Amino acid sequence: MDFNKEQYFKRQTSLPEIGKKGQELLQNAKVLIIGCGGLGNPVAIYLATSGVGELHLVDFDTVSISNLHRQVFYKMEDIGKAKTKVLANEIKKRTPFTKVAFTNKAIDKDSIIDLILKYDIVVDGTDSLPIKYLINDACVLAKKPLVYGSLYKFDGYVATFNILGENSEYTCNLRDAFPKIATDIPNCEEAGTLNPIVGLIALFQANEVIKLITKKGKLLINQLLIYNSLQNTQFKIKLKKNKKLNIEEVFKNSAYLDANCTLQDSTLLITAAELKKNISDSAIEIVSILTNFDDTIPFSVHQKIPYKTFDIDNFKPNFKKKYVIICARGITSYAVTLKIKEKYPLLSVLSLSGGITKY
Repeated sequence: MDFNKEQYFKRQTSLPEIGKKGQELLQNAKVLIIGCGGLGNPVAIYLATSGVGELHLVDFDTVSISNLHRQVFYKMEDIGKAKTKVLANEIKKRTPFTKVAFTNKAIDKDSIIDLILKYDIVVDGTDSLPIKYLINDACVLAKKPLVYGSLYKFDGYVATFNILGENSEYTCNLRDAFPKIATDIPNCEEAGTLNPIVGLIALFQANEVIKLITKKGKLLINQLLIYNSLQNTQFKIKLKKNKKLNIEEVFKNSAYLDANCTLQDSTLLITAAELKKNISDSAIEIVSILTNFDDTIPFSVHQKIPYKTFDIDNFKPNFKKKYVIICARGITSYAVTLKIKEKYPLLSVLSLSGGITKY
């Protein structure tokens, strides 16, 4: 089917703020989207259908059933498939005017700057704090704009970082908002999130990218927008540049380790197949540390101890039992397994590899 570009973008180019000139700017733009989940999923579709000429999608994950309620451009038949490939195909179905490529693996410190340098704008759609800081620091070093988005329960956060100003200085970045990586904030998989706030923040991000490319409107620079969907409130926090911070030194000395990407000791893991085989063993004690997803567990759980209330000092094991610790993706459960094993080295305790989503 032949598409007429003028007709396709007619409603957009009829805006005097966009027009043919703005549409050409969009067509010539190259945007890198890191993370193709709740945020990156709609961001990619909206940027493509707005006329951004080139998109590159980065994500290491596959589609799971728990993604579908908020990652709305994936379908039931996509479960188990690579998110990047599915999303790229969805873009191709909707518009012939966007060149889309993808990388089906996690970003890392060694390759991220080379990747970022190929694109005009970077969009952060990840849900890992260490990776968000890796993206931020790499963008500062590569002198690339970063459109930031994050979620926590009913709250969404948006900002546009690292824009070159008229005074030849760059605007604030993530470390000006939050200087250090918090270690006690779970991602949305563990903390839970409501469907609409995810879409709202993604659209805020897409809107920032379009304004940035077309050079129209007021960007969210030197400030952080916080929107709460439960109370329908929003406010902006003004940010101040920390000129003493040496990002190059920070980047050099930071590992940016994320539990998604770190190797787990196989001797502390039990696979879904192994658990299914032994699920009726009366010696097995299954401990759930999920906060919001107990209803999705397809088997009986002996103990429910939400991660936020888990205290190793209050955990009194029965050494006659074989403990299996479970969570959504096998990340938090592995961290808890390490703590238990450290305190009780003789206890039989394993983490469910891949978590409930892979069971």
